[in-house]
Amino acid sequence: MAPESSERPAVHVGPGTDPLIEAAVLSGGGRLVDLEHAEVVVCFGEDTPEDVAAMVRPGVRWVQLRHAGVESFVDAGLITQDPVWTSAAGAFAPQVAEHALALMLAGARSLPAYARAQTWTGRETSLFAGSTVAMIGAGGIGRELVALLEPFGCRVLAVSGSGPFPGAERTVTRADYRDVLAEADFVVVLAPSTPQTQGMIGARELALMKPSAWLVNVARGPLVVTDDLVDALHEGRIAGAALDVTDPEPLPDGHPLWSEPRAIITPHAANPVEANAARLAERVEENVRRWVVGEPLLAVVDPVAGF
Repeated sequence: MAPESSERPAVHVGPGTDPLIEAAVLSGGGRLVDLEHAEVVVCFGEDTPEDVAAMVRPGVRWVQLRHAGVESFVDAGLITQDPVWTSAAGAFAPQVAEHALALMLAGARSLPAYARAQTWTGRETSLFAGSTVAMIGAGGIGRELVALLEPFGCRVLAVSGSGPFPGAERTVTRADYRDVLAEADFVVVLAPSTPQTQGMIGARELALMKPSAWLVNVARGPLVVTDDLVDALHEGRIAGAALDVTDPEPLPDGHPLWSEPRAIITPHAANPVEANAARLAERVEENVRRWVVGEPLLAVVDPVAGF
């Protein structure tokens, strides 16, 4: 495709493509071009850091990543001020929040034990309504989760670097995240993966949690120290852990978490495949529209913060 004489931005979708993503570029006011003519790159398909680096050519002013987590691109040294980089942070928030709620309900109602039972067992469920939920990292997923928790009358504690979080009874700073652990019935990890957050939930933090509390991780596996979590579960120091992400990932066959009766493991499934392209397309359309009219882009990645 040759460049056109037009004010519409020249956008390349790659290394793979999808009709929904291409349609979103056009609906947002862009035009589709070959990579050599692009000022904007929208990443889609099997986009490793190497694949993405190959597309950042002279003349590219903005790169839209398809992932909410961008640690692999940060680690590869790709994220800079020029070109501008945006992630998909927040685009998949509704489905991830829904999954987090499902994991909390499963824990409260002892579904892991019941699902594994081979005989009629005693009744050991607890009530989820009215629980205290601590969100470690409160952003787009947190906003969606607060809305889902409202009918249950849950008390919400939030960890945020942006001041009081809407819907939370109390908000603490990132540096003070340990202050909410002892009060929570459910500790939900939602923080981005950065050098500062990796290992933020380890033996010290697990010891602060109630023996009746559940840990839920729908963020990134390395935020939780797996060996410390295995020990805490084995010794019954917390009630359970519900993990959509693990470290290592994929979780190897035979790993102790697979046989741990207090653990729920889902295979990084919080964002259903069939919803992925549609939600990303919405983000692409909105950001292309913003680029056209000169409005601030959504989810600009800070090269210093790493997210």
